[in-house]
Amino acid sequence: MKRIIIISLLSIVVLFPQNKKLTLEECLQTGLQNSRQLKISESVLRSSDEKVTEFTSQMLPKLSLSAGYTYMNLNHPTELGFGPVPIKVMNPFYAYGMQLSIQQPIFTGFQLSSSRSAAKNTYEAISFEHQKNINNKALEIYSAYWNLFKAKQQVELTEEYLSSLNDNLKQTKDFLDNGLATMNDYLKIKVQASNTEVNLIDAKNNFEIARASLNKSLGIPLNEKTEIETSFASVQDETLNYQDLLSSALNNREELKSLYYKIKAGEDGITAANSEWWPKLYASGNFFLYNVNAKTFSIENERMQLWFAGLSLSWDLWNWGYTSSKSSQAEEEVLQSKESLELLKDQIELEVYNAYLKLQSEKQKTDVGKLFVESAEENLRLTKEKYDYNVATSNDLIDAEVELLDAKTKLAFTNADYELAKVKLELTVGNRIY
Repeated sequence: MKRIIIISLLSIVVLFPQNKKLTLEECLQTGLQNSRQLKISESVLRSSDEKVTEFTSQMLPKLSLSAGYTYMNLNHPTELGFGPVPIKVMNPFYAYGMQLSIQQPIFTGFQLSSSRSAAKNTYEAISFEHQKNINNKALEIYSAYWNLFKAKQQVELTEEYLSSLNDNLKQTKDFLDNGLATMNDYLKIKVQASNTEVNLIDAKNNFEIARASLNKSLGIPLNEKTEIETSFASVQDETLNYQDLLSSALNNREELKSLYYKIKAGEDGITAANSEWWPKLYASGNFFLYNVNAKTFSIENERMQLWFAGLSLSWDLWNWGYTSSKSSQAEEEVLQSKESLELLKDQIELEVYNAYLKLQSEKQKTDVGKLFVESAEENLRLTKEKYDYNVATSNDLIDAEVELLDAKTKLAFTNADYELAKVKLELTVGNRIY
């Protein structure tokens, strides 16, 4: 037992080595592999595949074997009055034997063939739904990953700002001791440092919450000290055409393909429902082998063999509207699926447009954010120089540092939002993001 526990612990260490930073690709691989939702989705897909086999088997010959044994002992009466002379009963009476039967459907009004076709189309529909589920899970991991990045940046930038405030506090204390600054200047920076410490506590708490969310998406313990490694590709000046994106979405989205196959399965269901209007023809054959022992009739180990083959026909001539109602239900289901398909196309058109605009706006925010950071850094540099020579006040210095912190935070968040917007656009146009 101890050996098993040790091996399990070693396996966990191998999968999640301490102090190892996970890349986005590693997060996706781990999360998709551990996802319980995807395991359920895979099970549904396998079950649908078995449904095809089920209907295929019904179109093939069915061979069955039955056997039996019968024992009878008559104690009273001891004579049976058949005819003018009673027959004396001699126990026991027993018989045993077997029956081998084969049956082959010849014509079922297209019920079996259409049911199998419907099962195949349903399998294809579920297959596309499964791909959509994987994409959705990947998007969940992307979102959790970039949210953790934002929280991490918030902590690091706040710590950097707090360190700068502490340096300024020491400098202002020296100014105060030498009569170059007022107590008010010193207290303002000290209060700002205290407020920043409180903000840092909140930022660290948000970081732990974001890390727990990522761990949940990856299927690992919530308190796992997961660290991420982030790299950004340079922002490309891509020329995206909305019509091309929409055309790609209408051709590639898994939901649309799934609905196409559901409609085809529904049309097969109409054919299966209409099969009740047709007669059903089966071919069958039977072979019997029995051994009978009945002393009363002077039968001892009498073996009987017989076989027969034939055709059977059944046809529902009147069933009180059962067939027509089934057919109408199947037709209505197909109509609902077709209308759902058109609604989905309208929804996808809006999703593509929103994702397209979102990516464009995030790119513009990234460009503007870089200028804000450059401007804020230069402003802080000048303000710090002035403060060193007692030309600027502590308020000016605090404002300049807050402006830089705000600019850096917005740029970090915008970079993450831009990466996530790219992924969402890929997902919206029907591409795989894993």
